[in-house]
Amino acid sequence: MLPDFHSPAPSLASPLGPATAQGPTAPVSRRWTSLYGLVWFGFWMANLVPLQLLLPQQLEAIDPASKVYDFAVVNGVSGLVALLALPLCGGLCDRSRSRFGRRRLWLTAGAVAFAAGQIATGAQTSVTGVVVAWAASMIGLSAATAGLTAIIADRVPEDQRGMISSAIYGPQALGVVVGIALVSAFGLSPMSGFAVIAVLLIVCLVPFLAAHRDIVFTVEAPLSIGELLASMGSSLRNREFAWAFGGRLLVNLANSLGTCYTLYFLSDGLKVTDPAGSLLVCTVLYLLAGLVATAAAGVLSDRLGRRRIFVALTALLQAASGFLLASAPSLTVMMVASALMGGGFGAYMAVDQALITQVLPDAESRAKDLGIMNIGSVVPPAIAPLIAGAIISSEHGYPLLFALVGAAAAVGAVLVYRIRSVR
Repeated sequence: MLPDFHSPAPSLASPLGPATAQGPTAPVSRRWTSLYGLVWFGFWMANLVPLQLLLPQQLEAIDPASKVYDFAVVNGVSGLVALLALPLCGGLCDRSRSRFGRRRLWLTAGAVAFAAGQIATGAQTSVTGVVVAWAASMIGLSAATAGLTAIIADRVPEDQRGMISSAIYGPQALGVVVGIALVSAFGLSPMSGFAVIAVLLIVCLVPFLAAHRDIVFTVEAPLSIGELLASMGSSLRNREFAWAFGGRLLVNLANSLGTCYTLYFLSDGLKVTDPAGSLLVCTVLYLLAGLVATAAAGVLSDRLGRRRIFVALTALLQAASGFLLASAPSLTVMMVASALMGGGFGAYMAVDQALITQVLPDAESRAKDLGIMNIGSVVPPAIAPLIAGAIISSEHGYPLLFALVGAAAAVGAVLVYRIRSVR
């Protein structure tokens, strides 16, 4: 059934427990949390394995002389698409209704579109084809994340959001490791790799869809583009929301700049004999540190009722990894920096996601506001190759790139302390 687009009424009703402007109160179960984490595992794999391995390999095979420039263009175009699609999909998700549930509807349709975009991308044999197919897949990703992130504000009480955020970002590096390992172990071509990842995305989604039931919302007036733009401007004029958005944007940009050309840095910068194997080792270190730090930070943040100190310190860990690589680039240092980056970024995003749900300006437009916030997560990986490509091509090269990683993360740490409404 197609959604009807309307504006939400003030009251919310749920068979799962009350949900008001103050947020839901009924706790989520361990099973629900595990299935929610499984969905994110599939999405991280589908989004990041192409960025770190499949797209670079595909573009190198198509046009080896211009691979850095081509990768930047692919990600730049997809970033522009995501910039427009994320808040739009969020606003439409807030205003839709169907028997299937409004969040489940957008999550399902978006995931199917994202998986189809993956397969289409793998089938391309020209740079233009890759640009178009990967950008189209970002529309599916934007639709899916609109529903998936809004579920937190709809369903999870504040004292569980650090733990739930760990369930989101804990699987991030694991998804990358499993995806890269599958591609490497079976010697998959980019086309086969994209297809396998698309199938795994849907497999990871189905159990959660079977278990989750949406909150019931009553909706009325139609949505206009002008209304959506005005609503976005209103959200960003909220200082707490704006500071949180700025911090997320910079820290995600730092992480993306530090990881987007890892394969090329290993092969062209450090000239290691097995770049793909070294990438897998660095990603495993990123994973292990991220898993430990994410789980610890999320739970500890919930218990202490504090968010800002965790967000700031973990952002500084990422800054340290960038400055370390800028000053002493080597394979050993790259491994240490990968652990620092993985631990810092995983823990940062776990607690930052919980912090963000506490500064949403309007309980009636959660998906739209989280769609804006998702720009800070999805757009940096897309625009980072543009920035990094220009820096790598300059005389300062990779040292300047990693120095920028450190600076962006450090400024992001500072911005979080401009937020006053959250401890």
